[in-house]
Amino acid sequence: MSLSAILNMAIILILGISVIIWLLYTLFKKPGEVSTKKSNTDIEHLQLKEIQYFVSSSINNFISTNLLDLGLSEEEYNRRNALRTELQSALKFANTGDIKEKIYIKQYIFDLLNMNYGITDQNIDWIIPFEDVEKLTDQDQFEILLYMYKKEYGFKALGRLIEDYDLARPKFVIEDGQAESFIITPQEIQSIYRKNMHKLLEFDDKLNIIVQRIYQNYKGFGVIDEIRDMAIDGVSGGASGIPESMQVIEDEMELMHGMKSAKKDGYNSIWIFYRGKSVHLSFLTFGDEAELKRICQNIYKYDNPGQLTESNGYMVNDMKDGSRVVVVRPPMSESWAFWVRKFDTPNIDLSKLINDESAVNAELARDMTKFLMKGERTTAFTGQQGTGKTTLAMAAIKFISAVHNLRIQELAFELNLRRLYPSRNTIAFRETQTVSGSEALDVQKKTDGAVNILGEVATDEVAAWAVKMGTVASRFTLFTAHPRTFEDLIFYLRNALVNKKYFTDQRSAEEQVAKVVEYDVHLEKDHSGKRYIERITECTFIQHNDETIGAIQQLANNADSVEDQLKTLVAVQLEELKHKTMRPWKAHNIVEYRNGEYVAAHPPSAEKVRSMLSVMSEKDGQEFRQFLKKHWEHVNYG
Repeated sequence: MSLSAILNMAIILILGISVIIWLLYTLFKKPGEVSTKKSNTDIEHLQLKEIQYFVSSSINNFISTNLLDLGLSEEEYNRRNALRTELQSALKFANTGDIKEKIYIKQYIFDLLNMNYGITDQNIDWIIPFEDVEKLTDQDQFEILLYMYKKEYGFKALGRLIEDYDLARPKFVIEDGQAESFIITPQEIQSIYRKNMHKLLEFDDKLNIIVQRIYQNYKGFGVIDEIRDMAIDGVSGGASGIPESMQVIEDEMELMHGMKSAKKDGYNSIWIFYRGKSVHLSFLTFGDEAELKRICQNIYKYDNPGQLTESNGYMVNDMKDGSRVVVVRPPMSESWAFWVRKFDTPNIDLSKLINDESAVNAELARDMTKFLMKGERTTAFTGQQGTGKTTLAMAAIKFISAVHNLRIQELAFELNLRRLYPSRNTIAFRETQTVSGSEALDVQKKTDGAVNILGEVATDEVAAWAVKMGTVASRFTLFTAHPRTFEDLIFYLRNALVNKKYFTDQRSAEEQVAKVVEYDVHLEKDHSGKRYIERITECTFIQHNDETIGAIQQLANNADSVEDQLKTLVAVQLEELKHKTMRPWKAHNIVEYRNGEYVAAHPPSAEKVRSMLSVMSEKDGQEFRQFLKKHWEHVNYG
């Protein structure tokens, strides 16, 4: 055999083997398997911005397509039309706090990417480098951690993460090194992630995390989207750091001093409100001012409350899940900012809010609050922002007799009593652009209400309403307010009545307030964020005795001498001066918080006790007497 023949046979053999190898590879290759080598096209195709563009384009095309042009059967036409209508509705309400609609949109995006975008086990890490901790950003690590916790703990995930690693403790991280702050740092998130990175993520887990990232940038609230849904007290953004308007001045000052420090931009400003603490999530950022502005412009839109403009400057509204949202913008504020206030409805219960973990002898404060409701006493729940006064009021309402109709007046719907007590006769009113609060209050009087509740007393007008409601139109009234002392509460309400011209002099206004406000449940929180009832104060109106002056004047008229007449006239003047200068009320604390314990202080007045017993059922009255005997055994109430 010639050499050329041998070479030809060798070439044929090599080609044959190559073909066999290629056939075997093709036969046993996994479906969807692609080369792991990255091309520029692949890299661009698997960028989050490109994926988001694909999602938004696909959804827009589906919604805008004229189904009549597709020549569909009647059955297929009806199916697609129903699907389109459902999708349009979900897109409209997903970013209003409606969790069901959000889940629907996310599932639609998941299916769209899973079936139509070519994402596989081999290339999914090109989108977010799940397996390379060094390439993951702080946001990536946090969102992966939150996803893993959410799979196990649902909407309690963030709270559980904070508790597991004691993240809400105060730390010395402020610039001067002297002040403690509630802050969660990037270093803490990185450390926690490394401790949990052994927990493997399946393909669906990774895709769900990507879907959430796409959704929050497409229709959601950016980096705070999942945080907003958690069972925490609230979330805010834009209230710290240096606003964009100040950046030029800040840069010039640094240049003048020959230094350049790390910028603390206004969009690096995400805070949560957790168990009475404002906690800064310093590892998260909105990215730029435009993203913060986008969130502010969308987060208040539920139920079409109107437009946030330069002329009005702020917007207060509620969301579909009952959260209260406040948004401000320039020029009224120095930057765009928002606050979402939430209420942990499942845990709104007196036994959970006031328990032995918070203070010794918690039963005293808890039961006294309960009996104030059963005894139909007009009560103010006072305290600074974040002390839990609204939450406590919501829990206390449970003990109002169910036969009484509840009527609520609020700035924004936040009490959500119908969610807590759906079987009660309850309705809330609020001021709108076309209906004033006074008009709503007048309507409320005509709705068979027995108990009037004011969500928050924050202006002179609303303070005047509180006194007005307590005087007429209801059995008793509840409201929340911000004064620190009981004296401040009386003076605040008094001044409001004078300012609104319900009374012409402070003395008469103060007397009216003292007649209405019977008890004040005042809440505080310490430096660690622990919330507690500082005191429960009873107020008693002091009735001026005109008969005393009349009797003295009669003595003056019957006096035998000028000297006696002068003495009696002086006595009359002294009595009148006493009436003008002495307070028309007296107050004493019946429950106080001292050194971590609730203690029984001054006993409730016999007059108030009799009045409370007169409206209680026989069973409640017996329990109230036992309560009084246990804590004020030296007092005989008869």
